[in-house]
Amino acid sequence: MAETYGREDGAAILIIGDEILSGRTQDTNTAYIARWLGQLGIPVREARVVPDVEAEIVAAVRALSGRYAFVFSTGGIGPTHDDITADCMASAFQTGISYHPTVFAALAARYASMNIGTFNEARQRMARIPFGASLIGNPVSGAPGFQIGNVFVMAGIPSVMHAMLEEVRPRLPVSTPLKSVTVSAFIGEGSIAKGLADLQKKNPDVPLGSYPFSRDGKFGTALVARGTDAARLEAIKVEFASIMRAAGQEPLPEAS
Repeated sequence: MAETYGREDGAAILIIGDEILSGRTQDTNTAYIARWLGQLGIPVREARVVPDVEAEIVAAVRALSGRYAFVFSTGGIGPTHDDITADCMASAFQTGISYHPTVFAALAARYASMNIGTFNEARQRMARIPFGASLIGNPVSGAPGFQIGNVFVMAGIPSVMHAMLEEVRPRLPVSTPLKSVTVSAFIGEGSIAKGLADLQKKNPDVPLGSYPFSRDGKFGTALVARGTDAARLEAIKVEFASIMRAAGQEPLPEAS
């Protein structure tokens, strides 16, 4: 059974769905969740994409929920046969699952009052919630997500997922938002690798990254630092510029 809270701080993102792995649907949820959590000061430590296969989902949930403080899952809670996320979450946490009476009644009333089809057996599947889970409201389309342990289970449709995240916000701790600084130049990574490595040794607790890019037919590198201490990040930004200049290139002007 997965632990209630993970051993490490930070969060993991679990994207569920064959349509993502096939390339049919582009995943935009990972980037959105990561930015959203960054505003709360919660870093994302890992992201995974798994198919609509029970064993794969259960294994991923147990691994991630046992390691990180929070897991944010999207996808697989709709009305079709391949929407198996709720059952998999119940299996991962070794609990049962059944129709939630409040959810069932609310969805039945919604379908009865709106011209959106009948509340048939397929749609009734969206009222199945694992035992012990708390609901995550869905002001967009009605069918809720849920929280079980430290896992937040949300819809894969981006607009619905965004709304569910706002429902989750009061349940999460808030600390200093994560910030980043970037310095770019038309220079290859190999030319600044040693300087960057030395700077990382001086700042082992601040993630530093090197990201190549192409612009106007020229290749360059962007150096990025992330953290919560604004003054320290600004100091590292100055060091980034020095590394670029030592390698023979002036940093590019910052985007306005």
